[in-house]
Order: sequence, then structure tokens, then C-alpha cells
Amino acid sequence: MQDLSYYEILEVSRDANQTTIKQAYRKMAKTYHPDKNPGDSEAEQKFKLCNEAYQCLSDEKQRSIYDRYGKEGLQGMGGRGGSSGGFDDLGSIFEEMFNGFGGGSRRRQNPADMEKYPLDMNVDMSISFNEAIFGCEKEVEFKYKNSCKSCKGTGAKDAKLSTCNQCRGQGQVFMKQGFMTFSQTCPVCNGSGSAPAAACGSCDGKGYHEERGNVTIKVPKGIDSGNRLRVSGKGNIGKRGTRGDLYVTFSVQSDKHFQRDGNDVYIAIPVFFTQAVAGDTLTIPSLTGELELKLDIGTKDKQHFVFKGEGIDDVHGHGKGNLIAQVNITYPKKLSDEQRELLSKLQESFGIESKPHESVLDSAIEKMKNWFK
Repeated sequence: MQDLSYYEILEVSRDANQTTIKQAYRKMAKTYHPDKNPGDSEAEQKFKLCNEAYQCLSDEKQRSIYDRYGKEGLQGMGGRGGSSGGFDDLGSIFEEMFNGFGGGSRRRQNPADMEKYPLDMNVDMSISFNEAIFGCEKEVEFKYKNSCKSCKGTGAKDAKLSTCNQCRGQGQVFMKQGFMTFSQTCPVCNGSGSAPAAACGSCDGKGYHEERGNVTIKVPKGIDSGNRLRVSGKGNIGKRGTRGDLYVTFSVQSDKHFQRDGNDVYIAIPVFFTQAVAGDTLTIPSLTGELELKLDIGTKDKQHFVFKGEGIDDVHGHGKGNLIAQVNITYPKKLSDEQRELLSKLQESFGIESKPHESVLDSAIEKMKNWFK
């Protein structure tokens, strides 16, 4: 994205008007803003580039220079120069975004009503391969936040708040670097715009107490790593007693024999070379019992045999996957004299069919000899 032009970054044409440019920036800024993508360095970089592109293209003077000379022409301007109001637009966009990303009213929420933490919460759970395949019941133990009654969840003694000195009540701090402006949630008030006059003694200014909880959940068949299960009303508790949801994110342990790929499951079947040549029938394990694997005569190494519907139940109830048996052909590491003789007789019994290399290699040898004549 760094190599794209400002127009390409905002996904607009070079003749786009200011309204189109502004709408494109609003859309991308909301998508990539760090507050919506915590810990995502790629999204943060895209947000900075969108910022840079908008601040240039929203100013007619800078845009004109950029169109003629590119980014090099903007160097040394020390900022925006003669601004056409782009910074005001940018500030209004940020204000809109920081009030819920919804684009509605710009009225700031009452700090006393703002929660100091998300009501929804997540816990990670590791389960075994067979628990994921067949489903199970698990007890989840977790810690959740409960709003401090003494300070009404504000973290302030007697719930008394004052305007935050760091952001002056805005909830955001802005930093300007060249002709780019960056913003972040105020680290002092965490975006509320207010700070405690004195810390609450009951919760040490945190605004909440941590409590322990547990719940038994039913894990459905076919759950996979990364899947989440929502447990309604078991999350953190807010200032007004509202309780969020608990999300359980699963990590499925690997199995020694079966390898999962979505709803399909693979199993490696070691096959001796004589079994592959003869096309033997083998008994192999499946997720629910045993299956008969009929090899083709002359089965190849790594060949797949598919058993329809013998895989994993779809977690959403959309049928089942397949079991794929992959043949891994093995060969003897040494031969006795008797075995060598028997193999020689077997090879001779196939006649010319047992020497497919001769027709190919003989012509290659003759061709090579001609190189040296």
C-alpha cells in the first residue's frame, strides 16, 4: 500500500471531487482505525497512509502540487501551507468516529455513564481432538469484572469526576507529524474525557472488582480451532447492572493418527510395496470404527482413497466431511538371497513390461553419443 498513489490509497479517481474524497476517507478511516483494530500493525499502517492521502488531497494547493510533482513536490512545505479547511474536516471526522463510529449525533456521552471496560469478554479453552469431533460438556472457570458500588464504577472517590487535564475533555489526544495527524485514546482518562478527583479506596481507582465465575457449556460436534461459543449473560457487569456475554474461543489439540482439514480428516496408511502391486484389501481405522480399503492394482505412493461422509460433523449442521486415506508405500531395506531370486523371477515374468526405462534411456544414450562424434 505504501507504493500506491494517494488516489489509489483512497480508491478514488484522479478527477474525484472533494465530496467523493471525503466520503472515501471516512469509510477507510473507520475501517482501519487503531481503536477498531487493536494490536493490528497492518491496519495501523493503512490508517496512517489514509490519513496522509486525505490531508494532501483535501487541500487544493497541496493536491495541485502533488498532481504535478508527486510526493517529492510536497517536501519542505512544513505542513499544509494554505489550508482550505481540511484539518477542520479531519477533526470532525475524528469526533464522529470517536462517538461510536456510527456517524450520528456528535454529542459526547456522559462520562458517568461510560463503562471502563467492555461488557463482553472472552476466555480461551483447549480441548482434545475427540472432544471436538464428538462434542462434550465442559466446565469453564473464569474471572469477570463487577462494577464497584462505592464509586459507581467511575474509579473516583464518592464518584466525583473532573475534566481530564491531558485531553481537556475530548477523550482523544492528537499528534501532528509533518502533514499527517494521528490520534489515540487518551491514556489518562481512557477516552472518557474525565478523570477522578481522587481515587476510590474500595477498588483502588479501577472502577471494578474482579470476581470468579463458572459455567457448564455444551460443546457441539465438529467444533474447530478458532470457533467461538457465546454464553449469554455471563460476561462483565457494568455500572447499571447490565451484564455482557461470555465468549469461549476453542483450540483443538492435534491427534497422533488423524489430521483435520475443515470437516475432512486424513489418515496415513503404511502399505508394503507388494500389497500396492497386488491391490490388497486392508482394514483401516475411521472416526467411528473400521473400514475396508481396497487398493488398486499398482497403487501409487501418496495416492488418496476417499470415504464419503466418514469425516467430521459440520458444527453448523451442514452434513459431514470425508475421510481421506493416503497411502504411504514402504520398501524393504535389505533382501535375502531367496527374496532377491524370487523378485528376479517375478520381474522376468512381466517381460518387456518390467523394463520401461529401456526405450526411453536407449534413445537418450544414442543422442548423447552423437554429441561427441
